[in-house]
Amino acid sequence: MRMKTSTHTALLQLDSVGIRLGAHSFGPFSLHITPGERIAILGPSGAGKSTLLKLMSREWKPTTGQVSFHGQRLADWSLSDLSRRRAVLPQSGDVAFGLQADLVVGLGRVARVHDPHLADIVQASATLAHAAGLLRRRFDTLSGGEQARIQLARVFAQLWDAHDGLILVDEPLAALDPGLQLDLLDSLEAYAFARHHGLVAILHDINQAMLGFDRLLLLKGGKLVADLPSSAEAVPALESLYGIALGCTTDIQGTLVIAPLRKPARRPAPAGVMA
Repeated sequence: MRMKTSTHTALLQLDSVGIRLGAHSFGPFSLHITPGERIAILGPSGAGKSTLLKLMSREWKPTTGQVSFHGQRLADWSLSDLSRRRAVLPQSGDVAFGLQADLVVGLGRVARVHDPHLADIVQASATLAHAAGLLRRRFDTLSGGEQARIQLARVFAQLWDAHDGLILVDEPLAALDPGLQLDLLDSLEAYAFARHHGLVAILHDINQAMLGFDRLLLLKGGKLVADLPSSAEAVPALESLYGIALGCTTDIQGTLVIAPLRKPARRPAPAGVMA
């Protein structure tokens, strides 16, 4: 299944993009992303989700095909110009030195020679990421969830004053408690909407994907097996993707909720009782 969007307004476009890593091949991927679009990438472990994101970000160079960003070959963008229009939150965001957290957030702004509002942007970005209280602490003393919030604030700072940019995030909510996951999902959505940024996120939680994103890219075995809207009609494709049965209901606000259906456990009969 393929969701129809106009190629004339493509923010990012992949044309038959593929890569070979050792004995494994990924792709070819052909898709495009429009400004303001929110896309979730879903798939089982090893499906190629992080590989696709690295091809989108230019971290990895494709073996075949071409990636374009704002109508220009992604490979032709200077690092300085690209960093003003595209921000990446990788799965692992370790910082090599014991930097103070506010300096880590400020790293998102390093491409700007003159940045008179840096301090204000760092503070506002940390507040949006629910991390303002962490700015004076050393990054390497923070918990995994606290580090994730600081790294998300860095992404916010990077594209704070840009429009029609692209945000690529790999499992941004994985190390956080459920309440904070929902808060930061709201922050990501509001941030991207206000600036008309495209947002692409790798997720493992189906309900987060359905709640906060417009479109789903489903990957399996290194291939894009479906590209479809995030609605109840996606459930059969999700069942096929994960090889499980899924049940659907709605909560008191009318939001679709999806849960795996477990098969009834077969318990052994007590001793001396005929089955």
